[in-house]
Amino acid sequence: MSKQIRAVSLISGGLDSLLSTKLLLDQGIHVEGINFFTGFCVEGHTHAIRKQKSDKPKRNNALWVAEQLGIKLHIIDVIEEYRDVLLNPKHGYGKNMNPCLDCKGFMVKKAKQWMEENEFDFIITGEVMGQRPMSQRKETMPIVQSESGANDLLLRPLCAKHLPPTKAEIEGWVDREKLLDFSGRTRKPQMALAKEYGFEDYATPAGGCCFLTDKQYSDKLVDMWQARGNRDYQLDDLMMLKVGRHIRPNKRFKMIIAREEGEVKFLEGYRNQYANLYSTSCNGPIALIDGEPNQEDIKIAAKILARYSQGRDEDLVDVEVKLEAGVVQQLSAKPFGADEIPKSWFV
Repeated sequence: MSKQIRAVSLISGGLDSLLSTKLLLDQGIHVEGINFFTGFCVEGHTHAIRKQKSDKPKRNNALWVAEQLGIKLHIIDVIEEYRDVLLNPKHGYGKNMNPCLDCKGFMVKKAKQWMEENEFDFIITGEVMGQRPMSQRKETMPIVQSESGANDLLLRPLCAKHLPPTKAEIEGWVDREKLLDFSGRTRKPQMALAKEYGFEDYATPAGGCCFLTDKQYSDKLVDMWQARGNRDYQLDDLMMLKVGRHIRPNKRFKMIIAREEGEVKFLEGYRNQYANLYSTSCNGPIALIDGEPNQEDIKIAAKILARYSQGRDEDLVDVEVKLEAGVVQQLSAKPFGADEIPKSWFV
């Protein structure tokens, strides 16, 4: 009997990885998915907390893709290993804090290690030539192959006909004629193919699955580093940057204010780790304080919190402040007016 050829597919949860994997499954290849958790992934966190898109089910799109395809998905934590990719990208950053080219090379390298450890034969990605300005250009796609060490073990089914044949094609494991020639930034061909396959309710094409491509998130990350004087971070830091309204009156401290019920519940889970404050004379959000505020800063924080409470139109709002040392303060704060909080304070 001939050996069953096996491929590992990088599953982001997007349409491209869904389709590229389906193309190989249709050729009789045994495919298993792999999803690397960097800490900066959009999936599964803010979707579960926020009320945005409340008409859609809360889900991890990578798991959803695996379910649609009927394949096994391996989710691997690479938070610590990814740290060097973010802080020291050989090829620099994209428009924001996204080290896309280094990131893709890192993930393909990790996939190659997994492939060898589990005796698989080659790697699949959903890349399309010309789709991403940094990592998916004609001149940068070979860099991913060489620097990851994958070389001709890396197959990109959606744009394979624009690229030299890989080992899978040369060895006859895969029929090159059944692969595709997609290119450019339009997702119309992918959407048409999804319709042909009967896939519905997939993640929004071009929506992105990494917070580092988001300007607001990247600005908050850089602000955190600048305020602390170093570029260290923990997973909790990354989660905090995804949640709430961030206001920094000065370098000493920043407030993270919940915007809705889901965020209130999430931030309450950190009340023992951060100084926090909330209104006691009316309903309002909880706010965490990151930093080392002085007494005048605490008064400013109380006025900001009062502004976002239901007592914003009152003369005074009672606020309870719990500092990290276990000290509790009771304040009566006059809420800031609608235009009294400087725009420069908003991160």
